[in-house]
Amino acid sequence: MTDQSTYHHGNLKEALVQAGLDILNQQGLADLTLRACALRAGVSHTAPKNHFGNLAGLMSAIAARGYQRLTETMQTGLPPDASRADRRQAAMGGYVEFARQNPGLFELMFSPQRTNGDDPDLLHHAGRCFAVLCDVSEGLIWDKSDAPDAALRAQVMHWSMVHGFAQLTASGKLNKGEMKHLQIFDVFPQFDYKS
Repeated sequence: MTDQSTYHHGNLKEALVQAGLDILNQQGLADLTLRACALRAGVSHTAPKNHFGNLAGLMSAIAARGYQRLTETMQTGLPPDASRADRRQAAMGGYVEFARQNPGLFELMFSPQRTNGDDPDLLHHAGRCFAVLCDVSEGLIWDKSDAPDAALRAQVMHWSMVHGFAQLTASGKLNKGEMKHLQIFDVFPQFDYKS
């Protein structure tokens, strides 16, 4: 894609979201503005406001797309009858790989001050993503298994660990010395799971 692609007929809303994704990928979150997206899409600087209202509206649409892609990445290559162990492996590995490949988008997705927390599309796609983590957390056998809210604790523990590792990876903190060779399952504890 060139530095300034020109929008020609079709879905302007989608063109602006794609422009935002390109900016995040090439320049980072600091450069994501309504004006920059309009310029990249080849439309007037006021055009994004007609579809998104303000920058938070556009960022919410971009973050929703990020969650959609993250969910897809967490399920890549899985057959319909994949075991929970295989689903867990794909989900955890996919989560980290998505963060590694899309650091700007990943940062935006977890920046609630930049998005509209009540955006229905954003809530829908974030919920679908969390549902994958809930699924792979099911049946965990550990020292919290007998707690009344054991399922919730397992979900939060899995999410905390994979998100922390993903964030360290995306920010480059693990790209030093021997750490750069570590993958999520090199540090993730071995748990037993009910079949």
